[in-house]
Amino acid sequence: MLMKHDKQTITEDGRLMLDKAQTDQIETVWERYQSQLPQCGYCDMGLSCRNCVMGPCRVDPFGEGPQKGVCGADGDIIVARNLGRMIAAGAASHSDHGRDLVEVLAEVGAGKGSGYQIRDEAKLRAVAAEYGIETEGKEAAAVAGELADAMQEDYGTRKKSLALVQRAPEKRREIWKKLGIMPRGIDRETSEMMHRTHMGVDNDWKSLLLHGLRNALSDGWGGSMIATDVSDILFGTPTPRPTGFNVGVLKKDRVNIVVHGHNPVVSEMVLHACEDPEVIKLAEARGAAGINLVGVCCTGNELLMRHGIKMAGNHLTTELVLSTGAVDMMLVDYQCIMPSLGTIGACYHTKMISTSDKARFPGMQHREFHPDNAARLAEELVKEAIENFPHRGNVFIPVESVDGMGGFSVESIVGALGGSLDPLIDAIKAGKIRGAVGIVGCNNPKIKQDYGHVTLARRLIENDILVVDTGCAAVATAKAGLKTAEAAQYAGPGLREVCTALGVPPVLHMGSCVDNVRILLVAAALANALNTDISDLPLAGAAPEWYSEKAVSIGAYFVASGVYTVLGPMPPITGSMNVVKLLTEGLEEAVGATFAVEPDPEKAAVLIRRRIENRRKKLGLPALAV
Repeated sequence: MLMKHDKQTITEDGRLMLDKAQTDQIETVWERYQSQLPQCGYCDMGLSCRNCVMGPCRVDPFGEGPQKGVCGADGDIIVARNLGRMIAAGAASHSDHGRDLVEVLAEVGAGKGSGYQIRDEAKLRAVAAEYGIETEGKEAAAVAGELADAMQEDYGTRKKSLALVQRAPEKRREIWKKLGIMPRGIDRETSEMMHRTHMGVDNDWKSLLLHGLRNALSDGWGGSMIATDVSDILFGTPTPRPTGFNVGVLKKDRVNIVVHGHNPVVSEMVLHACEDPEVIKLAEARGAAGINLVGVCCTGNELLMRHGIKMAGNHLTTELVLSTGAVDMMLVDYQCIMPSLGTIGACYHTKMISTSDKARFPGMQHREFHPDNAARLAEELVKEAIENFPHRGNVFIPVESVDGMGGFSVESIVGALGGSLDPLIDAIKAGKIRGAVGIVGCNNPKIKQDYGHVTLARRLIENDILVVDTGCAAVATAKAGLKTAEAAQYAGPGLREVCTALGVPPVLHMGSCVDNVRILLVAAALANALNTDISDLPLAGAAPEWYSEKAVSIGAYFVASGVYTVLGPMPPITGSMNVVKLLTEGLEEAVGATFAVEPDPEKAAVLIRRRIENRRKKLGLPALAV
């Protein structure tokens, strides 16, 4: 049966590639979602539990069936347990990503990281100083080794708090101390959450949720922040640069290599191999005009931020990128990689390569990257992709790429403002910029692809609200044409004036999903400059199309940091109205922010505008029409 693809995606390349996939009899994520309907209602409400083999158990939300699991846990406890485990999994994912980078930093410090080097020595020394490391008169490698040791200590620390929480405003840290949610160790908080949710441990649903916030904070102000800092140190701190977006970035006449996942350790080495003149000559000898390295998902965003590498798409586009028949090799590392990709790649000529020791996929060759073999292996794989180029069948690339701009790190934003946040603060005070919103998160086949991200961004900038985004959301708004300086025309008069003066888009690409911490740091810097707390600022966060456990952790650390956060899909918590009420109301009193759930991005924009106006009023700033 033919599917109406305009119901699956708002993008032109998405619709055309879905037609192509259907013609080729390729099963995509949308077909698999349809085949799962109706999905389990107990699971959707968070009322099913399979944590032990006395179960699985479920609680009847209508009061007609069981009201407690075999162990005696009621709906509140089961929902809180399940949410806590989602946070733990999400925090572990991003924090383990950070650990991988720290291990590479340690190898570089020991002189063993062949092919890797310190690209931003100034940031290395600045971060080391935050850890109390003396840097004067020391070689960069020695500083890198000491910093890696100190960061590794943060994973299993016996200290009262993580090192980087000092970046949060003092008022925010006092809130965490008062609530007992100051994050102590990255692995410690995740391990404790898994312990607490074991049968017979923590059966106070409020206590479970509070530890969930602590666990999430260990990710946001710990593992993820470490990941971003070390990536900048090793590969360079991003600066604004032009790039391109959608499947049109693939080229018929070039060897197309796609990198997918989240960790730049692999993709950076692949990029260097693609730039080798001898390797380029080999591609030309095989009939190609050159080598075209492009990204999908957040590994692509990492390369985009630092090198301007173009993005073929976000999470839900991955299968469609393969369906072009133009991809000679796809290299994956980990996270958000669908197990279906190996099967789809085999339908074309694409070589599918997995590269991480912790992530293997059916139908893919496994070629592990380590610091001692990364440069050599990257060159070998690029050469294999070149040799695969002549084996192509029909190629279908239906659109031209869309121009955009990325690379807005905290450092580059401050630089664009002349070295201080004062111009941004002045614009907010004057009402030229009403406030700012971070749009983050993934795609979800339950929602029309990119509709939530793009619609919300458009409505916010129309109302003079600056948007910063990351991950899949950043790719969506770029494909919609919102990441060029010319896109200022779509903004309200105040924001338009500011963007035009600075030559920047009204929607700023701040990186991969681990780079959400860059948004936290901007918020902290604004709060410190105004001698207030993050929760008092005219800021908000939104995840209109989220799907993953990582997104649950991200949302929790944003709220725990004082940022009002609007979710599109409802988390699996509706089986407990107590949990729902705490997360959407009760946290306001505790941490100064709450979650809201609004699947309609038009309505979500109204909620955010109201929140921002409320915060402007609290700061004594002039009110603007809602």
